Amino acid sequence: MFKKLFKKEEKIDKEVLVSPVTGDVVEITEVPDPTFSEKMMGDGVAFNPTDGHFVAPVSGEIVNLFPTLHAIGIKSNAGVEYLIHIGLDTVVLDGEGFTAHVKQGDKVKAGDPLVTVDLDFVSQKAKTITPLVITSQVASVDKDINKTVVKGETEIMTVHL
Repeated sequence: MFKKLFKKEEKIDKEVLVSPVTGDVVEITEVPDPTFSEKMMGDGVAFNPTDGHFVAPVSGEIVNLFPTLHAIGIKSNAGVEYLIHIGLDTVVLDGEGFTAHVKQGDKVKAGDPLVTVDLDFVSQKAKTITPLVITSQVASVDKDINKTVVKGETEIMTVHL
């Protein structure tokens, strides 16, 4: 009984993220927007999606779903905050072409559906390159980039806390 009462919590020292979308993963510096490419919001990676189904890259809570549905903030179970920014200049679409499957406050597991996007529609009006940014302070990041990835399956980053 006392062992259960005084059991130390295991300290999480890293978390592994899976791809939030199927396509190609590239370095964040390849995003044609200085806010992302110069890492003003934080480090991360970017995706050239070939499929419009976006899923959670990590388990946690949806802390922000923009009204235009183009950006999602997730706070992982380890306490790290991430931003998925679907496309560039997509805020002007005002949610057109986007369908949300979550709302702010929802708990998600890695691989759970977040947003479905009509990529053909969006690509006619904006860029579809999608940054995934770590908006919290972390010790370091290992990235597995420049390859084709599958949503919810392919590991793309290890974040050391």
